[in-house]
Amino acid sequence: MPKLTDVKGLQVGVMQDMEALTGCTVVLTGEQGVVCGVDVRGAAPGTRETDLLDPGNLVSTVHAVMLSGGSAYGLAAASGVMRYLEERGVGHAVQGGVVPIVPAAVLYDLAAGSFSRRPDPEMGYEACARAGIEVPEGNFGAGAGATVGKLCGMGTCTKSGQGSWSVAMPDGLTVGALVAVNALGDVMAQNGDIIAGVRDIGGRIIGTEAAYQAMTGMSSQLNPAGNTTIAVVASNARFNKAQARRVAQMAHDGLARSISPIHTMHDGDTIFALATGEIEADVSLVGHLSAQVLAKAVRRAVQNAVTVQGLRCCKE
Repeated sequence: MPKLTDVKGLQVGVMQDMEALTGCTVVLTGEQGVVCGVDVRGAAPGTRETDLLDPGNLVSTVHAVMLSGGSAYGLAAASGVMRYLEERGVGHAVQGGVVPIVPAAVLYDLAAGSFSRRPDPEMGYEACARAGIEVPEGNFGAGAGATVGKLCGMGTCTKSGQGSWSVAMPDGLTVGALVAVNALGDVMAQNGDIIAGVRDIGGRIIGTEAAYQAMTGMSSQLNPAGNTTIAVVASNARFNKAQARRVAQMAHDGLARSISPIHTMHDGDTIFALATGEIEADVSLVGHLSAQVLAKAVRRAVQNAVTVQGLRCCKE
């Protein structure tokens, strides 16, 4: 199956705790690191090292990107990634050693399993130790506790997970995406049909819009469970940080095409864009393709999820 690691030089590692329904996913970029940009659109983000990715700031390359569950607690998993890389001499060279550059973003899955068990440095380290070119989809890594359609809370949501996809062009350009889908909104097929989302009291998937209409006059009582969709898109293009950020911005169109609503006050949607520097490519084309593969990856995240601990997948 097409996947993020079709972009040469990238490896993906996952680790999850299926009792606590949480986990983390790491993208390792190699000893030299790669250029990275970021774009944050959701109103409730949890991130690490994103300021460093501003085009005006010093460091141009990253050595890994971490996607994690656990809300802000899950950012601790990135410390384990740093330890793994430091032990191998991978990082930004400074006097006395190296400092691995590991941006991270988290989603809120504390309501899905155990509130008190979150991704930690040991889990981040183990995810690195397991890294390779395979990218498991569904209830894995940062998608272990992911759900969608939470307008009315966890009791009527649908299980989601992690998904990946890629495309290869005739000239050698390769673009891939990896996403953990934990949205407030619903996931839609390319034709607009709802694949996964809010359920009615009988368990039938009806979607957020229908749920809103059924709750006329009750919107002030809504208390959506924690959310956020986090992703990495990557290409083998030769870009600087400003160009990579533009790709991340354009890639958000892929979320808008596959999730509705998106970028809400209850989501912290964040996309990292990696550029490995192998070939010259047009920024607009790579951004366009990134949106396409990300939309496909989002759909695969829910289509490959399975029912766990009473959280029903879209097949049920």
